Amino acid sequence: MMKKIGGSLFLILWLYSNLSFASATIQLTLDKVVDIAINNSYRTKLLQFDIRRSLHWLRARQASLKTQIYMNLQTPEINNLSEYKWNSTLGKDEIVRQNTQRWQGDMSVKYPIILFGYPTNGYLSLNYKVYRYLQKDHGNDLSDYYNRLYLKFEQPFLLPNELRNDLKEAELNLKYLKFEYMSERMEIIEDISDDYYDIFELTYYEEIYRNKLRYLDELKQIILNEMDDGNNREMDLEQIELETSNTLERLWSNRSSLREQTVRLKQRLRLNPDDSLYVIPEIHISPVIVDLDQAIRYGFENSPRLKRLKIDKKQAKLDVENERGENAFHLKLEMTYGLEKGNHRFDNLWDNFDNSNSVTLNAYIPIVDGGERRERIQAELLNVSKRDLQIKEEKEDIRNDISNAYKNMNEYYRRSEKMRQNLLLAMQITETSIGKFKNYQISLQDLLQIIEKTKETEENFIDIYLGYRFSLLDLMTETYYDFEKNISLGEEIEIE
Repeated sequence: MMKKIGGSLFLILWLYSNLSFASATIQLTLDKVVDIAINNSYRTKLLQFDIRRSLHWLRARQASLKTQIYMNLQTPEINNLSEYKWNSTLGKDEIVRQNTQRWQGDMSVKYPIILFGYPTNGYLSLNYKVYRYLQKDHGNDLSDYYNRLYLKFEQPFLLPNELRNDLKEAELNLKYLKFEYMSERMEIIEDISDDYYDIFELTYYEEIYRNKLRYLDELKQIILNEMDDGNNREMDLEQIELETSNTLERLWSNRSSLREQTVRLKQRLRLNPDDSLYVIPEIHISPVIVDLDQAIRYGFENSPRLKRLKIDKKQAKLDVENERGENAFHLKLEMTYGLEKGNHRFDNLWDNFDNSNSVTLNAYIPIVDGGERRERIQAELLNVSKRDLQIKEEKEDIRNDISNAYKNMNEYYRRSEKMRQNLLLAMQITETSIGKFKNYQISLQDLLQIIEKTKETEENFIDIYLGYRFSLLDLMTETYYDFEKNISLGEEIEIE
């Protein structure tokens, strides 16, 4: 372990010395990379704007269920023209000259009717109307005044509840965008984790090559000491130099890849190009206890994809309801009750009111539509069935993906533990073999093969370890639950 820490410190110093012009030095961890990626992502920012926009639409729909007060003014309405009109006395059309003015104001206080917390699609309103009607005839001004105060009740029957449906659609749209936002965040976590572990792997390979160089340098010193004692080891020295040269080439190639990946990561994270990034490749292998059935339940409960499909199904049901109401038999009831007064004198408008009442019941009765309404309803019903099938398919995919990730996690964990033990054993064998080589108990060729096997064991270990990390990541992305931290990621995201 001390060797790996030493290699990590060397890597940090090497990166710092080669990027000493950087404005900041940042140690990267997976959590830090994810936070930076999410905070700097244009996609998540755009989705946040969409969520806020949808939230305002929902508040607008909710506000529509409150009292509305408005006024209409006609100030004035002037008609000074001639037009054809029928004269019943003469029994023919004649050209009539009009010269009128109307000054009118209407004011309404309108409130949707709510029963048990739900809008009924009806309205109750208090209305007031007042106007002055002026006619000019041969130089004479004839004025009439009128005012009316009345309650009005409007209620449709056998029609879709537009107020309720509009409110539901606004709520569903907001939830849909929030779940889409959650999915986008998880996609960012997946993508940026791949980039992070690429750098993690390259950094670990840096240590692998340095470990081998350390072994080769130790062998070189042994051979040089023997040559000082008069032993002819020229061929062995040349072989060591060749092996060292090849290992250095792989080291510099790895560093070049590491530099390219680091630059690419900085671009993805939208960091300052002059920033210096480094990763300490610490290995953490600990058993993660996961109950498969519970994980599958988390997947069903937390999956934004599944929740969006369920929202699509609810929207499809609303579409069916709307289509059922289109061109269907329905009634509309309007009732008014109030007072009114008309007089040619304005002063006489305020006493001796007359009752002003009305009842109107309109009925729409479709007779023949050629089957259009039936086919439209069937089309929307098929859309509901389609959503059911998609939900079933998504559940099967979630179950299979979680089961595979669960199996991979357990398998990679066992392999990682076994390979870690193998690596410790390989290092011990290498150290022992170097001592044997020093005492002429083993040949250089055999020792170089042992060192190469140790390097291969290190490479296999990091490959298996990353497989373990990715299996945990797959399990988290499918369940929206971090089993290592025991934290649920499936809570609905609220944006103020």
